[in-house]
Amino acid sequence: MISATDALKRLRDGNRRFISDEVSEEASAIREHRAGAAAPQSPFAIILACSDSRVPTELIFDQGIGDLFVIRVAGNIVAPSQIGSIEYAAKQFGTRLVVVLGHSNCGAIIATLRELALKESHRSPNLRAIVDRIRPALDSVLEEYYDVEDEAVIASCVRANIQASVDGLQHGSLILEQLIEAKELNIIGAEYSIETGYIDFFESD
Repeated sequence: MISATDALKRLRDGNRRFISDEVSEEASAIREHRAGAAAPQSPFAIILACSDSRVPTELIFDQGIGDLFVIRVAGNIVAPSQIGSIEYAAKQFGTRLVVVLGHSNCGAIIATLRELALKESHRSPNLRAIVDRIRPALDSVLEEYYDVEDEAVIASCVRANIQASVDGLQHGSLILEQLIEAKELNIIGAEYSIETGYIDFFESD
């Protein structure tokens, strides 16, 4: 399995190709489904991404079938099922990089802000569970800003939520903590711009 540094470089390079519309022939070929192609998987990166339909994870990284272990949930939140999925991939496949991928104008963030401003109330306990997991990440931002409709506030809240999910993974699992301590796993955040296609990685190491 490749190192976290090399995995991150592959993701950066893939996003550069996506932005430049220079999709690699190799990735295009790998994306084609082939009957009977059931080799054991060996993903080089784990991606915890938002479920937003405008964020097609493999495409924006220009990767093919089997390259990424992708977990998608609204608001890229961290809950037991997401942690368990990441633990499984890290231990089973030896994958050394986890990226928490949020994105601009995230609907889950906007819904949470409206809930906090009492402009919207979620009657579904399942939707409310997502909002309640996002809410604590936004407190520090909202201590300084009050207009929840402001684009700058939404952008700051998106980044704060990504970082909260990174922290939740780094400190919410004994298995992941041990892998990090042994320098066998790196967990970073990243934000995808729906407007430009560019992915901003929060850390480079």
